[in-house]
Amino acid sequence: MARASGPRKREPWLRGIAWFKLMKGGLLLIAALGLGSLLHKDVAMVIEKWIRALRFDPEDKLARALLAKVGPWDDRSLEIVGAGTLVYAALFLTEGVGLLLRKRWAEYLTAIATGSFIPFELYILFQERTVTKGLLLAINVAIVWYLIARLKRPKVHAAS
Repeated sequence: MARASGPRKREPWLRGIAWFKLMKGGLLLIAALGLGSLLHKDVAMVIEKWIRALRFDPEDKLARALLAKVGPWDDRSLEIVGAGTLVYAALFLTEGVGLLLRKRWAEYLTAIATGSFIPFELYILFQERTVTKGLLLAINVAIVWYLIARLKRPKVHAAS
């Protein structure tokens, strides 16, 4: 079978971005559902139970930091954070599906949405410098750069 060329050729970078967005959207969807499952429960007790079930040391610095941040949340806090997480999941999943389907609107949406988060990511990175935060910022800058360069190219139409 002959390889596709021209406008139908494979675009590994676009597909990679699509799968990256789908992965982020899927993880956020799982997180939103997890937050919903905590409604009407003692959040600190549930998290401590998870920490013990996963065989983490409850006295570990990370475990204590998680309990300190999330433990005091009430139902209203869970609803707000869960709703926000669900909105972000929907955005990422929409971007990913649109990019997989090679829709031009998805390229614009992804470039604009991803670019709009970069100032916040920079702020967060300067507050607490970590390799993970730096790597995610670099990936998002590369995604925006690639999509803008791609959108500047004239759209190629298939010959009849």
